[in-house]
Amino acid sequence: MSKLFIVPTPIGNLQDITLRALEVLKEVDLILAEDTRTSGKLLKHFNIKTSMQSHHMHNEHKTVGGIIQKLKSGTNLALISDAGTPAISDPGFLLVRACIQNDIEVDCLPGATAFVPALVNSGLPNDKFVFEGFLPIKKGRQTRMRLLADETRTMIFYESPHKLLKTLSSFCDFFGEDRCVSVSRELSKMYEETYRGTVKTVLDYYSNNTPKGELVIVVQGKK
Repeated sequence: MSKLFIVPTPIGNLQDITLRALEVLKEVDLILAEDTRTSGKLLKHFNIKTSMQSHHMHNEHKTVGGIIQKLKSGTNLALISDAGTPAISDPGFLLVRACIQNDIEVDCLPGATAFVPALVNSGLPNDKFVFEGFLPIKKGRQTRMRLLADETRTMIFYESPHKLLKTLSSFCDFFGEDRCVSVSRELSKMYEETYRGTVKTVLDYYSNNTPKGELVIVVQGKK
């Protein structure tokens, strides 16, 4: 029986891809990609000619069955997301679970994940931390924030630039203005930036400096 490879891809700098990842992407029969247009640029850069199939959050429930059949028939597959490690705030969990349920081997390669450099760069305690990913958009958002208000471990969130101010404002309300926070953006890219301070000072900074690019927010746990 064949194997599913989970292959992390660079979060910005293309040179961050591993030699093993390149080898796997060249040798598998098919690559499952979150966005074939985005991944097409990566494959072209490294002269990888393996065929791709779309696999994203809007179709993964429908496509998992067919993918499992491909694997059972002997097709070796690689799963990639637009950036970072699949299944970390990206599609992948459903397929990995289905593979395990069907006794199909899964091999997850080590590689790029945005929250790791953001956590280390923050200067906040990283011996114990909790990864929250994206907060609920509407339903359940305040409930989640209330639960996290008493969290003593360092907390990590993903956020889009147009929601950053709203999220920081919520942190002021639920965590307090003096809680330490670090915001990293454009990690591994030319304009990479990490801004640190209290929730209030970071909110003030980004109120006057419009953020661009995907963001990782690291928040100090409750003392």
